Amino acid sequence: MMSGPLVETRSSERKGSVVLRRSDLGHLVLRLLCMLTSVAALSFMVTAKEASTVSIYGFQLPVYSKWSFSHSFEYVVVISAAVAAHSLLQLLISASSLLRKSSVILSRNHAWLIFAADQAFAYAMVSAASAATGVTNLNRTGIRYTALPNFCKPLHSFCDHVAISIAFTFFSCILLAASAVQDVIWLSNN
Repeated sequence: MMSGPLVETRSSERKGSVVLRRSDLGHLVLRLLCMLTSVAALSFMVTAKEASTVSIYGFQLPVYSKWSFSHSFEYVVVISAAVAAHSLLQLLISASSLLRKSSVILSRNHAWLIFAADQAFAYAMVSAASAATGVTNLNRTGIRYTALPNFCKPLHSFCDHVAISIAFTFFSCILLAASAVQDVIWLSNN
């Protein structure tokens, strides 16, 4: 039976590998969640369309709304697709690293690259969600002092799809920020 510092070192090595695996698994789960929320945001936005009628000064006018009619909604679609692609790529790299029993983050340069990409995509997602929120708020309230009504009353399904998409967009941003924090923790430890 062995005793002394050698046994202690092996025990601490085992603890380090368990901690490493937990953080790697956490990285993998964050990537998966980020990809799923980005795909959900994209899916809800591209299915947002509806036709109805609205009454303006007693006249019944047909209205039709689709996500592609607004540049802000198009921005959400493009950024959500980019984040989904980025998250899928990182998920595949992470999964292959875990299968090879190596660290998810391969080097300091890789960690810095992932950190920069996560930050850039997080800012782009919050920017897209904020822009879409302004348009959605206008659709829900109408324009004061004009005859333009609240478009969400006749187009409730459209507005609900957009609102859910925006919520998923903000959640994706939070997940990207958490991933960036995890990258910083890895950089500080290595």
